[in-house]
Amino acid sequence: MTTPMKIDFVSDVSCPWCVIGLNSLQEAILRLGDEIAVDIHFQPFELNPQMAVEGQDINEHLIEKYGSTPEQREQSSNMLRERGAQGGFIFNMDQRGRIYNTFNAHRLLHWAELEGKQMALKRALFAAYFTDGKNPSDPGVLVALAESVGLNSERAREILSSDTFATEVRAQERLYLDNGIHSVPAVIINERYLIQGGQPADEFERVLREIAVAV
Repeated sequence: MTTPMKIDFVSDVSCPWCVIGLNSLQEAILRLGDEIAVDIHFQPFELNPQMAVEGQDINEHLIEKYGSTPEQREQSSNMLRERGAQGGFIFNMDQRGRIYNTFNAHRLLHWAELEGKQMALKRALFAAYFTDGKNPSDPGVLVALAESVGLNSERAREILSSDTFATEVRAQERLYLDNGIHSVPAVIINERYLIQGGQPADEFERVLREIAVAV
């Protein structure tokens, strides 16, 4: 019997561990095959909601926010490269010089869900920032990414030049904050079970199997 599962993947497009977590989750889903039928929804979370339009130098940001040393940053970068490569994702850390506000990206992701293109746009946003070093707050970049996954570019421009979906995105962000989600990725299954962080595929598989039995 196939067990249906609704998965809310709470994340930010500027969160490297969200890439790792998504790769692991999808690998675990593949392993379970037709044992489960998964419906994934990407939910908004901003790591830096007060970030200025021009963004901030990534090293300066990491020092201010986490107090990390150059050695710690290098160690983290190496770990991300290795974990990313295991899932077929390329982290070009030398391309990622700044960190940006991601609210407009989340507005486009909200729209993409309505159009059935949310997974494709999420993946494109991850690659644009972490692999290609592009600015995920730049309207031109966002429109091009939307078009690349089959979304209407004129509609994307209209959304970005207005406040369309701003209320909806803010409401979703507040919902998860109010329910105790303060770091990402946070993977919520059937609105009941929580898996926190960029766990390996084995851990996602274990939990998904347990949930499938319990449902």
